[in-house]
Amino acid sequence: MKKILLINGPNLNRLGKREPHIYGSVTLADVEKDLTEFAKTLNAELDCFQSNHEGAIIDAIHEAEGEYDGIVMNPAAFTHYSYAIRDAIAGIEVPVVEIHISNIHTREEFRHTSVIAPVTIGQIVGLGIYGYKLALQAMLEHLGGKAK
Repeated sequence: MKKILLINGPNLNRLGKREPHIYGSVTLADVEKDLTEFAKTLNAELDCFQSNHEGAIIDAIHEAEGEYDGIVMNPAAFTHYSYAIRDAIAGIEVPVVEIHISNIHTREEFRHTSVIAPVTIGQIVGLGIYGYKLALQAMLEHLGGKAK
């Protein structure tokens, strides 16, 4: 059984309340519950972590080494400027899939660039919360696990 860590960055704790016209009305708790159940159907275990603090996210990335087979991560606003998170990912052997609920490439100009993407195995954007399931499936496929 593959063990995956889901990391959600700043403001994602406000899902369902924050800009529902962009992010929808589903809460982060709903996303985590649904994805945890979905992981089980793929013979995987999922642990969830969310923080609004860059250092806490970096610590979670570092601590994933030797503990998790992969990371699915929505770095949120840190996507566009956190070289520290980028370097944390580059400094571990655990593969990472980047996920975004909205299409960052069609939004404000500053959102078009991800400093995280070059150190991930891939990026899924703009498919709403369904993208989390696709990211998990992509990670398991990458790891040689079963993805339906």
